[in-house]
Amino acid sequence: MHNWNLKRPMGALAAVSALALTAACSEQQTTTPPDDTAASSEVAAQPQIETVTSENASLEEAEAFIDRVETWSRDYGEYFARIAWVQATYINFDTNWLVTKADTESTEMGVKFANEAKRFNDLDLPPEMRRKMEAIKLGLNLPAPERPGAAAKLAEINTRMGSTYAVGKIDLDGAEVPRNDLEEMMGTVRDPAKLQEIWTKWREVPVAENETGGTMKTDYARMVEIANEGARELGYDDVGTMWRARYDLPPEEFAVETDRLWGQVKPLYDELHCHVRAKLNEKYGDDIVPLDQPIRADLLGNMWAQSWGNISDLASPGSAAPAYDLTTLLVENDYDAKKIVETGEAFFSSLGFEPLPETFWERSQITKPEGREVVCHASAWDLDWKDDIRIKMCTKVNADDFQTVHHELGHNYYQRAYQDQSVLFQTGANGGFHEAIGDMVALSITPEYLKTIGLLDEVPDASADLGLLMNTALEKIAFQPFGLLMDKWRWQVFSGELTPETYNDGWWALRTQYQGIRPPVERSSDHFDPGGKYHIPGNVSYTRYFIANILQFQFHKAACNMAGWEGPLHRCSVYDADGVGEKFNAMLEMGASKPWPEALEAFTGTAEMDGSAVVEYFDPLMVWLKEQNADRQCGW
Repeated sequence: MHNWNLKRPMGALAAVSALALTAACSEQQTTTPPDDTAASSEVAAQPQIETVTSENASLEEAEAFIDRVETWSRDYGEYFARIAWVQATYINFDTNWLVTKADTESTEMGVKFANEAKRFNDLDLPPEMRRKMEAIKLGLNLPAPERPGAAAKLAEINTRMGSTYAVGKIDLDGAEVPRNDLEEMMGTVRDPAKLQEIWTKWREVPVAENETGGTMKTDYARMVEIANEGARELGYDDVGTMWRARYDLPPEEFAVETDRLWGQVKPLYDELHCHVRAKLNEKYGDDIVPLDQPIRADLLGNMWAQSWGNISDLASPGSAAPAYDLTTLLVENDYDAKKIVETGEAFFSSLGFEPLPETFWERSQITKPEGREVVCHASAWDLDWKDDIRIKMCTKVNADDFQTVHHELGHNYYQRAYQDQSVLFQTGANGGFHEAIGDMVALSITPEYLKTIGLLDEVPDASADLGLLMNTALEKIAFQPFGLLMDKWRWQVFSGELTPETYNDGWWALRTQYQGIRPPVERSSDHFDPGGKYHIPGNVSYTRYFIANILQFQFHKAACNMAGWEGPLHRCSVYDADGVGEKFNAMLEMGASKPWPEALEAFTGTAEMDGSAVVEYFDPLMVWLKEQNADRQCGW
């Protein structure tokens, strides 16, 4: 999964920040520095904030306040983005120092802006101004209360939790093993005893004592207390309510909406789960994989059992393997990294989008540079709120990066499309839109598309589709319950339904309920297994990934309908399709300026998110799975 991150001042960015503050992925920069050093210092200067109380607030003051936030966000956002780009493409002590300082300054301003915004809570504002005001408040991921020292304490706790996750020591076979290596081992090791050991040791880090004498769990509980206090000051019941409020629905209605969407795709997941458990049983036997119990979490090829693609060799239909290997095709056709990106650009050009600017090619990091440390995690950046768009990748000539380029460019075209919106609206229509746009485009990398661009001589027979569909389902369908329960757990924590004594029990209750998995060893209330996933100590909301996995198929079906496609949905590619690009761009141009149902309707014709396209896309696989599972005991 490829995230994106604007890397601009979070708190001041409102709607932008809901996406931006998460695990890194897209940013912005220019090789041209500010006019001079004085100008750079001036950009970083923080504006004075006037004290406005709800009793004396006026429409004029609200308008002036929003103008100050927009002006500061645009100026500081570009300044911060360029620092962040340099740090991501040239990592050393000094660039780390610069980005930390800029991040701290932006967070402090975000807290100040959000606290001032709440003064206008009871003021009757025009709809667009109210939307901007709410965006400013919602730009804070974790709001600190106004009382002295609270923001600093919250920052201290969050920094410590992040550090605990990043630098926790893991020993295996007498040697200290890097986390990346352990993650890779979970996808390649087939010894259940070794997998159990790796899985368990990974989860020792969150309960290890830190320098304060506490643990990640005690830090997390204190963080919840402080952030909830801040959320209540902003007018929300708790942080979970605040996170759900970003979705243009009453928070409780949004929770019901996610359950409705899950209900649409759950039958497919249940069949996939049943088949995968049966194949794991064939591999490991009844003692390791009983056919009447949830699946052991360490056997699914992923540290968190969130995607199962690494066990495709066990689960895929043996007689219906994919008919081609895309990596081999790229190598045989003399593709290099730049040609892969040019191919992605050509896809969007075929829909009528303007070519990427020359600065994209001059300033992007397309391959890993020699002689310096860089962040290779794929990302798409917009550095100046306009058209300084770039990607940052260490592109290799393989199938994964070919798909990733198409995905990341989707972010770039989205960023460029909404450049005329207020900075507060320069983001996706809701948290799932940005990821869904890129993923929708990647769904068009079909055999037909590969033949059109000269990578395949002939489109394989439909009998080979099952292998492709299974590989996709092991990633996207297997992910869905995990994508949903991550925030469901946090909603329960923030609301007080779960307490520190029940954090772990609640975590495994949800994982069993939604995913049908269980821990490989007994877990107690003393453990803090949620802390073994980066997004928990990093406080990165996860619902948007669940939503993106729904929307991408809904977008894909709408585009295929516009293109006049009449075959199976999984075989449709909208490359060079008439009539798609104009409506697609109309949705992208809206950014977050309107409630997401309006943006959705502009492209799909409906204002409701709908998982039926997911079901249609995987229908051939569903038929096959039901045949395979006919005599099996399913469920858990």
